[in-house]
Parts: sequence; structure tokens; C-alpha cells
Amino acid sequence: MIESATETALFPPIEPYRSGMLAVDDLHTLYWEECGNPDGVPVLFLHGGPGGGLSPRQRRFFDPAHYRIVLFDQRGAGRSTPLGEYHNNTTQLLIADIERLRAMLGIDQWLVFGGSWGSTLALAYGQGHPQCCLGFVLRGIFLCTRAEIDWFLNGIRWFFPEVHAQFVAPIPPDERADLLQAYARRLFSEDPAVYAPAARSWSRYEGSCLFLRPDPAAIDDFSSDAVALGVGRLEAHYFLHDGFLADDQLIRNIGRIRHVPAVIVQGRYDVVCPPLSALRLHEAWPEARLHMVDDAGHSGYEPGIAAALVAATGQFKRQQRFD
Repeated sequence: MIESATETALFPPIEPYRSGMLAVDDLHTLYWEECGNPDGVPVLFLHGGPGGGLSPRQRRFFDPAHYRIVLFDQRGAGRSTPLGEYHNNTTQLLIADIERLRAMLGIDQWLVFGGSWGSTLALAYGQGHPQCCLGFVLRGIFLCTRAEIDWFLNGIRWFFPEVHAQFVAPIPPDERADLLQAYARRLFSEDPAVYAPAARSWSRYEGSCLFLRPDPAAIDDFSSDAVALGVGRLEAHYFLHDGFLADDQLIRNIGRIRHVPAVIVQGRYDVVCPPLSALRLHEAWPEARLHMVDDAGHSGYEPGIAAALVAATGQFKRQQRFD
């Protein structure tokens, strides 16, 4: 029922009309693709994680007749290489990658769409390059503050105690006071026998908490080696460095983008990125429209969230504005 409702909300499946690999330094090469209308309004999709990578369904939030849809796997994620690579991987470098991709594609301005970590990166990119942004569609707000990071590692146990217990189980009792450091020691090991199970445990923990009603397919996907290494290593890496952001930077710098139209879509029962962050963002940015979806958790594929995201891209298509 949930799956069919989500499928109904999204546009039909599409394939890229072109794709490629973009070398951004001596270590990292990024996968990118374009879908939809080559002459349409450009829109940039920013995936979550960090390290989550792309999936074909992410192309489907946008009317392919209207939008020139640009998607890419961020450093260390998805089909970008090397998978799970955390060296030369910072928010500032990801922002520079976005600008390099925009210049390569000959795009002056684009709508910026991101959920979860994608909302973090969208805000950081927009605040650095507001002149390049036509608008924002943001979902499952994550401001990458120390409080949110602590919530992810420890607070989720109040709602998913059995899932959190599984997350903690591989860590010896004398290391559990600091789960981030304990996992980092394993995730950044050079031994696959050490880092691979740690990555699967970390990623499965997140995948188990995405939906209001747990989705076994999502849990299996997050448990796969192709997803787990990117998610586990890169989330731990970014969390250790507070997202490479100053304290509450994304709220303090909101004035740089307050003139740009935006929609914020938030699940009322989002346990991964609780609604308080969306409310804080909206209070700092009252011009943005906040849509609280009352019967949803975190995932962009919750039926109500998917419908709200498609409605937001549709409203921008019709009006070229959000208000």
C-alpha cells in the first residue's frame, strides 16, 4: 500500500540521456547524469548520507518534460570512485565539486533539491553561491549541529531501542561511552574484516529508522556493501568534523539566501532528523514555506513526503516561485 502510494506520487521511471565521470582531483572521480529535458529548467539533486549515493527513483521527483535534471554521486558515494574514500572529502570540497559540475554543464542557475544530508549541503552551497540558486526544495532538515549528531548516535534509542541495541552490540562495553569514536576506529581500519562489518552495522542502523513503518527493502539496501561502506565511513567522518561547519553556521548565515524562494518538507515523526531542526530553519527563514507531513518519518519515499516534494517542484514549474 505504501509502495503503491509512493509510486503514484512520483513521475514515471526515466533513464539518463547522458552521463559521465568527472575527475575532481588526483583521488576522486564523480559519477554524474542528466535526465529529462535538455532544454528545460536546470535542477540539481543532492543525495543524503553523507555517502548515500543515487538511486533511479531520485530522478522521479521532477517533471521530465520541464526540468533538466542533474544528479551526481558525491565524493566516496555510489558510482563515484573510490567508494567510501574519506580523504580529501569535506563540505567545502563538495561545494567546489558542485560548482565544477555546473560550469562543465554550462548552467547559470538551477533549482537545488536535497534531503537529509542533501539539505545540509544544499544550504551550505546556497549560502556560498546564492547567485547560482533559483530556489530550494529541502526535505528532512539536518543542520549538522553537535546536538543532532548526538541524537543520531544516542537519542534514537528512545524510539527504536531494539535497533539501537543492535547498533551498540558490536562495540565492547568499555568503548560504548563514545560510540562515534568506537565506530571510527573500526570504519577507518585498513582491514576489510574490521571495517566492512562496522559499515554494515552503522548503515543498517540508519536504514532501520527511515520510515514511519519500517521498510524491509530499505533496510536490506542500506545493509548492502555497495551502500554501507559509503554511508558508514562518510557519515562517521563528517560527524567527527561537525560537517566541516562552524557552530550553527547554516542558521547564522541564512541571511545570504533569505531572498531565494524555498520549500521545506518535514516528516512529523522523522526520528533520524527530528522536526525541531526544520522549525529552527523556518524561524530563521520565515519566507520559506514549511510543509509538515503528519503521517511520515524521514524517507523521501514516504507517500506524504513524496507527494509534497513533487508538489513543490510542480509549483515552482508553474509559477517559477514558491510563495
